[in-house]
Amino acid sequence: MSAPNITRWIGIGLLGLPLYGALTFWSSLDPQPDPNTHYEAWSRFVTTDHYVLTHLLGSILGLTFAIFGTFALGAYLANGRAGRLGLAAMVITVLGSALFLPAMGVSTFAAPEEGQAYLAGIDQFAKLPPIFADTAFAMTSLLVIVLLFVGNVLLGVAVWRSGTLPRWAGVLWAAAAVLMYPLGIVYAVISGVQSTPRTVLVGALLIVVGGAWMAWSVLRRPSAEAVGVAAQPRVR
Repeated sequence: MSAPNITRWIGIGLLGLPLYGALTFWSSLDPQPDPNTHYEAWSRFVTTDHYVLTHLLGSILGLTFAIFGTFALGAYLANGRAGRLGLAAMVITVLGSALFLPAMGVSTFAAPEEGQAYLAGIDQFAKLPPIFADTAFAMTSLLVIVLLFVGNVLLGVAVWRSGTLPRWAGVLWAAAAVLMYPLGIVYAVISGVQSTPRTVLVGALLIVVGGAWMAWSVLRRPSAEAVGVAAQPRVR
């Protein structure tokens, strides 16, 4: 039985990165109304099939692709110049993505129920006092932002130092993290709108370009196993 083409499998895994960027861009095109100022409009928005599908296929599936792609990137970087940095960044990023998935599940499946309750005349939900679950959700969301920002910036640095992946793909990856997280928070604070910041769209496009660049770079290389087999002398 022939040895598996590990490099090709890693390259296929890296395709999860541009897919994540593309799905994030698609799901962010139509931001939801701010529930703090337009609760009825928000309720109507979150009860649509479009809202559920963009969150299910865009956010949740996109994060799933991101996790697979990040594992592949860490595996590819592991034996290079920035192996330790790449593996540490992979762990941090995957942890942040995994913690982000429950929040996306709440937004996908619980928000439509809340909106439906309001439109049905049960308007007391929005007036309920905060409880421990709300505090835990807020703290987890803050931790997710920190983990994803730090992890993805370190991934970009590891790609830059790797010597095997396109250096500027690493720059694009790190720049995307800056646009999506700290600058996204600044944008939200300045605009006063609690919905997806427009900087996320730009960051998602950078992820598409940087991720596709890395995947293409790996897929066009011959696998180490194939090179080793080809280099062995034939036994007559």
